[in-house]
Amino acid sequence: MLKASPKPMRRLALLLTLFLAALVTTGASNAGSRFNELGHKMICTCGCNEILLECNHVGCPNSSGMIDELRTQLGSGSNDTSILNAFAAKYGPTVLAAPIRGGFDNAAWIVPFVVFALAIGGTALLIRKWRGRHLITSDGIPVTVPAMGDHDALRDRIRRETEF
Repeated sequence: MLKASPKPMRRLALLLTLFLAALVTTGASNAGSRFNELGHKMICTCGCNEILLECNHVGCPNSSGMIDELRTQLGSGSNDTSILNAFAAKYGPTVLAAPIRGGFDNAAWIVPFVVFALAIGGTALLIRKWRGRHLITSDGIPVTVPAMGDHDALRDRIRRETEF
C-alpha cells in the first residue's frame, strides 16, 4: 500500500487557505459594500432615529437626498473618514450612529468603561468596610451578637443594661 506524502496535502491546504483569503477580501474593496457599510454608520435626520439605509419612513424628506449625497461622495473617491466628517459637519454629530474615534469623541468610548471600573472598585471597598464593622459598646468594648437561638439571654442582658 502506498501512503500519500504530506507535501501535496500541505500544498493543497495552503492553496485552499489562499483561495479563501482572496475570496473574503474581494468584497472589501467593492463600492457596493462600502456604500452599505457607510450607510449603516449614519442615522436619518428626519427624526425617525433609523439607520440611513433602513429608514422605513413613508415619504421621508431626508433619506433619499442623504443617500444620493453619499453616492456622490463615494463616486468622488473620498475616504470613509472624510465622508463621515462631511456628513457630521453638514447635519451635525447626531447623524453618526456611533462617534468617530479621535479627539473628544474618545470620551464616548472610554468614559463608560472607566465609570464601570470605578463602580466595581467602589463597591468592593464598601463591602470590605462593611465586613470590618463590629458592634461596639459606648465604653469601646466589642460585642459579639448572640446566635439566633439565644434570644432569652439577649433580652435578659438588655434588661440588665437598661435598668436605672
